[in-house]
Amino acid sequence: MQNYLTNQSGFYGEFGGAFIPEVLHKCVNDLKEAYLPILESADFQKAYIELLQDYAGRPSPLYLASRLSKKYGTRIYLKREDLNHTGSHKINNTIGQILLAKQMGKKRIIAETGAGQHGVATATVCALMNIPCLIFMGSKDMERQHINVQKIEMLGAKVIPVHSGSCTLKDATTEAIQYWCCNPSDTYYLIGSTVGPHPYPDIVARFQSIISKEIKEQLAQKQPGREPNYLLACVGGGSNSAGTIYHYLDNPSVKIVLAEAGGLGADTKQTAATIQVGKKGIIHGSYTYVIQDENGQIQEPYSISAGLDYPGVGPLHAHLAHTKRAKVIAITDDEAIQAAYELTQLEGIIPALESAHALALLPKLPFQPNDLVIVTVSGRGDKDINTYLNYNKQNEK
Repeated sequence: MQNYLTNQSGFYGEFGGAFIPEVLHKCVNDLKEAYLPILESADFQKAYIELLQDYAGRPSPLYLASRLSKKYGTRIYLKREDLNHTGSHKINNTIGQILLAKQMGKKRIIAETGAGQHGVATATVCALMNIPCLIFMGSKDMERQHINVQKIEMLGAKVIPVHSGSCTLKDATTEAIQYWCCNPSDTYYLIGSTVGPHPYPDIVARFQSIISKEIKEQLAQKQPGREPNYLLACVGGGSNSAGTIYHYLDNPSVKIVLAEAGGLGADTKQTAATIQVGKKGIIHGSYTYVIQDENGQIQEPYSISAGLDYPGVGPLHAHLAHTKRAKVIAITDDEAIQAAYELTQLEGIIPALESAHALALLPKLPFQPNDLVIVTVSGRGDKDINTYLNYNKQNEK
């Protein structure tokens, strides 16, 4: 049977690995040696689950969206990660990694953020655990996500603006890694997605797998004996989608369909549709699909969604696309915003722009009336209100 999870060397098929500077070898290897014994210990699991329940507010609801279901002629359930503390799925991972960092004796946390949700979630757990925190964020994203910048600073973390490149998530990640290279011994890099060198993709996927664990338990109560026909999620780096599909990867009867950011179109240069247009290469320590030119130079991606504006993708998702276990569809900016308004006006739920990409898959798939379709709403749309309103104003002109 095909194995979709990482092997001992950190590869998903041919994707993954740890391609890192010599200065980081020791701290990455220390993490690789430490993480599984810590994560699998009873004390760690007890502390982690208690914080998920009592601090983050899990389990998140699995909600039958009746009006949305009626429109698409099938049964659509929404996994409501937007209802977690801090407003997205990101808290699942930051709680886990802050406990891991403390067990390893680290004294400082750094992180990258695009849409700001991971930055907020990281700053939140650092405040909880009284650990100093630096958040690297592209200056363009700081303008797009100003409210999240203010939240991060209110929580006591310091936001480091990144002015290089496209001033977005890719550049924030690069700067964070460079800082880590200069401070490897006492600093823990709390990566927010299933990207980066092994073991990070596996660590993040394991912490986010609480999403699919809960889907299984909740669906058993709501639809006894049934499995989902479709799992839908957005994918940039891939953390919420990894969590959504983790416990269903070895079940071929469950179709996995993922939405990546098409921007102005995958056939244009204004896109972040990595799986559609990328080629195999290395980015941020991992061998995966990368948007690059014929000389291997990474190209600047584009998406209206700061959280999906990344020129790579996690190695798990590269493997799933390569083996055709997952179907990946590029969703344009226009399609995502239309899907956001549709959910808002049919169900009274304002989704994050990232989540709206997943919702935009609904009109593209051949559902049957008896299908069970689960869409992960990875975050709430408070941070994107100005983008939605400005788009609406422009369309009214």
